[in-house]
Amino acid sequence: MRPPIRDVAVVAFGQTAHRRSSDEQSEVEMLMPVLHEVLDATGLRTSDIGFTCSGSSDYLAGRAFSFTMALDGVGAWPPISESHVEMDGAWALYEAWTTLLTGDADTALVYSYGKSSPGSVRDVLTRQLDPYYVAPLWPDSVALAALQAQALIDAGHTDEPALAGIAARSREAASSNPYAQLRGPDVPHGDYLVQPLHTGDCPPIGDGAAAVILAAGDRARALCERPAWIRGVDHRIEAHSLGVRDLTDSPSTRLAAENAGAFERPVDTAELHAPFTSQEVVLRRALRLGDDVLVNPSGGALAANPVMAAGLVRIGEAAARIHRGASRRALAHATSGPCLQQNLVAVLEGEEQR
Repeated sequence: MRPPIRDVAVVAFGQTAHRRSSDEQSEVEMLMPVLHEVLDATGLRTSDIGFTCSGSSDYLAGRAFSFTMALDGVGAWPPISESHVEMDGAWALYEAWTTLLTGDADTALVYSYGKSSPGSVRDVLTRQLDPYYVAPLWPDSVALAALQAQALIDAGHTDEPALAGIAARSREAASSNPYAQLRGPDVPHGDYLVQPLHTGDCPPIGDGAAAVILAAGDRARALCERPAWIRGVDHRIEAHSLGVRDLTDSPSTRLAAENAGAFERPVDTAELHAPFTSQEVVLRRALRLGDDVLVNPSGGALAANPVMAAGLVRIGEAAARIHRGASRRALAHATSGPCLQQNLVAVLEGEEQR
C-alpha cells in the first residue's frame, strides 16, 4: 500500500448507551445526541465539516432510502458534500479517510446507526447469503457461527470452556464501559442456543449509534490534544460461497492487516469486531495477536453489538484509548457478512509514534 499523501486522524468519538430496545426513539432521535457530542468535543459546527459519510441498512429500518431521514437531521441544507454506504460505519470511515487523503476536504464527519430490536435480526441477516443455494435454506447468523465454532473445535483450535472464558473476559472488561449493553462478571453463559454456542457465546441484540470526526494534518492537532493517527486502512472479502472457504481461518483479515501495516510493528491494543466468541479465536490467529496485546478492553461486540455501528465503535474505542494516553499503537477490526466474510483493519498511532 502506498504511503498516505496526508496524515489523517480520528479527533473525536461518541456513541450511544447501547440498549436492548429504543422503541421510544427514531433513528434520528437516537443519533442526534451523538453527533452533537463529537461536534462539541472539537468545537466544530456542521458548516465546518468538509465531508459527511454515513453507514446504515435499509433492511433493518424496513424502508428504502432510510438514511435520508438521518441526513435531514444532520443538516443537508445549504448543500453539503455527503455520501452513504449500505455497510457498517467502519466502511463509511474508509471512504471519508480516502476523501481526506485526496485533499478534497480537511475534516469529515462519519456516523452509523442501527436498530435491531424491531424485528428478528437473525432472519434479516439471511438476506446476505447466496440467493440461489444458501438463502433458501434459511440458515441464520447464529447457526452459521455455530458451524464455524464446531469447525474450530474439530480442528483443535479451541473448546467450549475456552469460548466461555472469552465471553467472561469480554463482559468483565465491559464493567468499566458505561455504553455497554451487557457488562460485569454476573452475565450468565446460559444454555445452548445452537450447539456448540451458548447464549453467552453470542452477541446481545440491541440498538445504538456512533460517530467520529476525522481531520487532516495540523487541523487535527488543533482540534485534539492527542490525535489518533490512521496509519493504514484496508478491507478485503472472502468468497461468497461458504462451501469453498476454510471457516477456521480468515485470509482476508490477514491480507487487510498486512496492507494496513499492522505487522510492521507490534500493537498494544486490539479492538476486534468478533460478535461470537469463536470468531475472536479466528481473528487472533489471523492477526498474530499474542497474549501481550490487550484485546477488546471495551468488551467488544459481546458486550454491545449495534448492527451497522459495531465496527465503527471498534475504531472509535481504539482511537479513544490513544486520546486518553492508554495506548500508543492500536489495531481496530470490523466485519460484515456471515462467518467473517468481509473484514476491515485499521492501524492507529499516537503522536509520539511519528
